[in-house]
Amino acid sequence: MVEPLPAESESSPPGSSTAAGRLVDGNAWREVVAQIGSAVALPLSAALERVNALATTGRIDRDGVRALRDEIESARRVAMVSQQLARFASRRVRLQPESVDLTLMLREALAQRAREAAARQVGFSQVLKATTVMVDPALLYTLVQALLDWMLDVARSPIECRLEADGASGQARWSMRFAVEGARDEGRFSPGSRPLASADADALAWRLVEQIAAILTLPLARDEAGGYSAITLMFPASLQEKLAAIAAQEPETGFGSTMSSLPLAGSQVLVIASRRDVRTLVRDAVRHMGLVLDFVPNIEEAEEFCRDGLPHAIICEAVLHGHRYDKLRAGIVAELPGFVFIEIEEEGRALELRSQAVDGRTRIGRDAILESLPTALLFELAAPA
Repeated sequence: MVEPLPAESESSPPGSSTAAGRLVDGNAWREVVAQIGSAVALPLSAALERVNALATTGRIDRDGVRALRDEIESARRVAMVSQQLARFASRRVRLQPESVDLTLMLREALAQRAREAAARQVGFSQVLKATTVMVDPALLYTLVQALLDWMLDVARSPIECRLEADGASGQARWSMRFAVEGARDEGRFSPGSRPLASADADALAWRLVEQIAAILTLPLARDEAGGYSAITLMFPASLQEKLAAIAAQEPETGFGSTMSSLPLAGSQVLVIASRRDVRTLVRDAVRHMGLVLDFVPNIEEAEEFCRDGLPHAIICEAVLHGHRYDKLRAGIVAELPGFVFIEIEEEGRALELRSQAVDGRTRIGRDAILESLPTALLFELAAPA
């Protein structure tokens, strides 16, 4: 078992540098609970006002519907971050380190979030040198996604990403830099972009980043000065050697981490299903996995959903397959060759993973959803590339 060092109870003030990721301790939970309440109440209060206005007038325009959806989505994101924080804080983690191509992981993560970054008018610039590190791959993936979630909410300029490795010392460093002030008042974000997070939501998202970094024992630094934020995540040579020794002693399990299906906690999955029974089966099958599920009834709404940002995976029932689905799939795969699609067949209990299929498609029989869908998602999303 790996137990992170005790954490401080106060957040680091602006302009400071944190020497390592911090575990949220008992003293900090009162502050966390207060932040959760505030971060959820703000968007839900705004949503309630819109619903009351709708009940009074019987009318709501397209912009009002979009704003209502964004407010509810904002509250849901806070709830998901809170759920992840509680899960990571309440369970002991058994790290299973492996050699990970960090460069490939970051390139794929940045490509996967490129649409979202473009919709928020920030984007990424990247200089990533070839780097391999010894780390728990599933937890590192979760940390990368948590960092990107936080940065995309607070960044007000393109996010500069650099990955460097010191050949002499064996130490690797991932650094990020971006502006954090000014854009809120300049109206830089389009009406269709995700709403800016509140200060409490930002603080919760950053706490999650610290929590995961602490579990991985990776030094994490955050410095803010002159309207810019600089984040550095270190992979010390001494830690690499320690984890290599752990990996040599641990049996291979097939998946990189940790707490059952926890490696996927917080991953976003879009489910395209027109029938309620299929949606219910999918929801029940992955209820324990901590996923963010979104449901749309047809391909047209799936196209709209993906326009401003891609989920981590798409599940689609076979009755909706056709030219429009193939076009959506082809466009996403052309952009992200490793993107996960899972197709639900009309009947049967078969599970065919894309590595086994001639056409590279993952398929699952409708009768096997409850027992096999979690396995398919774990294999396709959490398995090392």
